[in-house]
Parts: sequence; structure tokens; C-alpha cells
Amino acid sequence: MQRRTNTVLIRAGIAAALAGCAPMGDAPARNDATAARVDAIFADYASEAGPGCSMGVIQDGRLIHAAGYGTANLDHGIPNGPATIFRTGSVSKQFTAGAIALLAIRGELELDAPVQRYIPEFPDYPDAPTVRHLIHHTSGVRDYIVLMSLAGNRSEDFYTNQEVLDAINRQRELNFTPGAEYLYSNAGYFLLSEIVARVSGRSLREFAESEFFGPLGMTHTHFHDDHNEIVPNRAIGYAPTGDGFRINVTTLDMVGDGGVFTSVEEWVAWDRNLTEGTVGGPEWVALMHERGVLNSGDTIPYAFGISHGEHRGLATVGHTGSWVGYRAAMSRYPEAGHSFVAFCNRSAIAPATLIASTAEVYLDDRMEPVEAAEAEVTAEEEALAEATGDADSPDEPDLDIPNRTRYAGSFYSPELDTTYRIVAGSDDGLTLHVGRLDPAALMAESEGVLTSERGWTLRFSQLVDPRYQAMMVDAGRVQNLRFARVEG
Repeated sequence: MQRRTNTVLIRAGIAAALAGCAPMGDAPARNDATAARVDAIFADYASEAGPGCSMGVIQDGRLIHAAGYGTANLDHGIPNGPATIFRTGSVSKQFTAGAIALLAIRGELELDAPVQRYIPEFPDYPDAPTVRHLIHHTSGVRDYIVLMSLAGNRSEDFYTNQEVLDAINRQRELNFTPGAEYLYSNAGYFLLSEIVARVSGRSLREFAESEFFGPLGMTHTHFHDDHNEIVPNRAIGYAPTGDGFRINVTTLDMVGDGGVFTSVEEWVAWDRNLTEGTVGGPEWVALMHERGVLNSGDTIPYAFGISHGEHRGLATVGHTGSWVGYRAAMSRYPEAGHSFVAFCNRSAIAPATLIASTAEVYLDDRMEPVEAAEAEVTAEEEALAEATGDADSPDEPDLDIPNRTRYAGSFYSPELDTTYRIVAGSDDGLTLHVGRLDPAALMAESEGVLTSERGWTLRFSQLVDPRYQAMMVDAGRVQNLRFARVEG
């Protein structure tokens, strides 16, 4: 199959790209040998018959190399390039955190104030999560994407911002005491977007446009809060199938935890702002890089929508994103003055690995020997399944569950406003029926504990005559969700 690097946009338009997003000065000469090494890293995604990526290398605030690989739109054969617009998933979180940081510096909100000060309908927990807890994923607030799945919604189903807010506000428990642990939660950043709107009087999209994207010249970047909006030069998200690819996009309009549409060309201005603070100033830059601290006094890698790490002895700051058919990664090497970014429109791509390999092309002489470390993974990437609902499939279940009648029946959760039905089949097995989701097989882990093929754990209690009367569900970023047996 023919492979290609989409260099037409680069060779014909790289000067314009550099002039539009870099400081004045002569562009560095193209290094064909270096470019060939980078092309080899992305070669598996360079076929015009499939979706791929756009990537960029930034040095001291200037775009020194950019390329597109594969196709942005398979219907029309439009190639990916540096100006192609991608959904960036959780890479967007740094813009949300940046908005909160800007409001905090201006004295318009307090980072250590309880969430309920700004969202009065938020639950009144005994230990109140703060705005800062939301930023660092130490709030214990249950992840809304998992909650909506637990409520029986499929990835293709539509629900509104208000339905998400209602689901978060129905919760009566946190996963843990705020500040006790780190556990990534998209609900935290969804709530941050709501706080920006309520404090500033502008939606997160409007706030980011007037405070960040406009002043920085990012004229084609926005929070995509209307899934029906037309976006020129947009890459379509795809998922691989047995015989090719299928379109994989979303109908959801939530932003804050994700939702930023941007390009490699426009990313340069944001990358530069993380160093220079053109918007926000030095105090904002310092706050953006401030790591979270647990109640124990331990410091975590996660800062304001970006995570500190290390790659072969060099300090890094980065984040990844994963949502429907899009994957994204950015990594900055402050000591070396380099940054690397990749936006992709194929779900089966690991862009963090690709840009780590690209960084080694440019910075190998400054890095520790290869055997010292493997490519580093950011805190967010350790759980990319949050965005897609993907999870490692368990081993083939043993469906022979003893005492099946103890479990069979209906259980209701007021926090989900959802009823789970556990049905005993004729094959000595049990299946779980939830909302619009396909029935899921259950298997016995131990007496009173079942697991589903979706990775959920069901823990039963209150054995009476001879059926369990209560159940608790654990599902990764949602813990201890309570259900009670009901008739029907």
C-alpha cells in the first residue's frame, strides 16, 4: 500500500505557518535527514487509505518541523496537515485549568473555596471538595463518563450538560476523602467549566475565546460546545474495523474535561504562552505548573491540566487525550527548550509514544542512555480508557454461579436513578441488564461478589430469605455506588 507524508502543505505553506505563529526571525533550514527519521516513526499512519496524524516540533517558541500523515477525511480524500483541525480530548484540560488560574490570579475566585460556593446545588459532603481538589483530581468526585455508562448509556447515546450536572449532584458519596488520593475524574473538569461560567458570566467557550485564543492569535481554535457546528478543515475521527474504518465521532456537547478543537500550527502560540505568559504573566505560568499536594504531604505529578514527568533524564510536562476516534498528546521539555505535539484521527494510535520517539530524534544527545528508561507515560495516559469506555477484557468467565437465586432480581440506585436487573439464564449463568446497554455476563469472584464482562464489580450484602437485599458497584473511577433490591 502506498504511503505518503503530506508535505504539500508544509513545503508550500510552512513559511506562512511560521510567520503566523512564531516570533519574527528566519525559519531554520529544513533538515531532510531529520525529517526522514520522523517520517519513519509515523510511517504506519501515512497511508492515504487510512486516517493518521499531524505532528509538530517546537523549539524556543517556534515551529521548526511539522508534517501530516494519512487522511483527515476518507469520504473526500483530504490529507492531514499542520493546519488540520482536530478534537484534542483531555489535552483540553489545561485550557480549563488555565481559565480557573486566570480567575484566581484576578481575585475573582478562591482555589481553596468549596465547590459548593460556586455551584450551590452541589452536594453538601461532610468533607467538602475544593476548586483546587478538582484541578488536581484529588476531589473524590465520581467520574461523570463512568456514571453515565453505569446508568445504561451507550457511547453513541445523547445526553445534555444539565443531565450530567444532575447526575453529579445526585451523588451522596465521594470515592474518597478530598485530598486523600489522586484519581482522575472528568467530572472535576466538567464542574470547573461550570464554575468559569458562573464566576465570569461567560461560557467556557466565550471566556477562552476572549481571554486566550483571541489574544494569542489562535483564530481557528475553540471549545466545541455544539456538535452540529460546522468546522472548516476538520479531521473526522475514525475507528478501525475488520475491513477498514468507520466514522467515530460524538454527539455530546460537554466541554471542560475535553472539547478543544485546534491544529498543530495554532498549538505553537499556546505552547509559547506556557513559557512566556503573554496571557496571564509569570504568576499564571507558575500556577499552571504547580503540582497537587495530598493530605499526607506527598506531592503528585498532576498540576493544572498538565502532568510532570521524565523521559530519559529530561524533565517533561505533558498530557494526552482520548475521545471517540481522536487521540492527542503534547509533551514539553523545558530544560531543552523543545516541545512535541501530535493530533490523530484514528482511535488505535498511541501519540504519546510517537512524540516520545520524535523527541529522541531531536534530543538524544541530551538524554540518558536508552537502557535507563522506557518512554514515559503521563498521569492521564495511564487511564486512557476513561474517554472511550475501553477496558481490558477479563479472562473467559466461569458462568457457573452457585446459589444464583440469591442474586437474581432488580436493584435500584437513587444516585443513578437506574434499576439493574440480574437475570438467571438456563445455562447456570447470570446476566446484567442496564438501560440501553447490551446484557453483560456475570461471573463469580467469591461468595457475594460478582464481576461483569464490562469490568464492574458487584458486591452484595444483607442476605435474607435467601436473597441478597443490597448491592454496591465499583467501576474504576466510581466506587461504592449503592443499590437496594426492589420488586419488579
